[in-house]
Amino acid sequence: MAFTIGHSTRTIAAFGALLSEAEVRVVVDVRSIPRSRTNPQFNIESLPGSLAEFEVGYQHMPDLGGRRHHPRSAPPSPNTFWRNESFRSFADYAGTDEFNVGLARLRGLAHRSRCAIMCSEALWWRCHRRIISDYLLSEGLEVLHIMGSRKVDRAVLTPNARRLANGTLIYPA
Repeated sequence: MAFTIGHSTRTIAAFGALLSEAEVRVVVDVRSIPRSRTNPQFNIESLPGSLAEFEVGYQHMPDLGGRRHHPRSAPPSPNTFWRNESFRSFADYAGTDEFNVGLARLRGLAHRSRCAIMCSEALWWRCHRRIISDYLLSEGLEVLHIMGSRKVDRAVLTPNARRLANGTLIYPA
């Protein structure tokens, strides 16, 4: 099982309380840039120490980070379901070896420990955590999105997700 969570504008106390409520033991930071100008309490320099106070570990996995761009020289994307270019570009990136290395690390961690995949966006459906969740779901893992205290959404596979023989997901329109 894995959880996802967006740190949003929460305080560390509120964030830690949500993790404790879900009995999370490790936060997996999937931000490409693990810093926030507006919420510096979630910067990589301070977050691991703050999480330790809640007996929660920290791992940054930049291989799973968002903010990917589709190269102009690349063939057309098979992920036309995603109207948002950021989602389409991340879905394209998810077919790469680099992503698969990060996903394998995440999968292993999720089998060993209760982990929460973290990014900054509070709403999972507006974050690349949605696509990472699709990969975990397609491999049979349960994924839950932490939305608030006693508020957890069970993840379901995005309707247009199609798993290829090599494990890559595509999202045709």
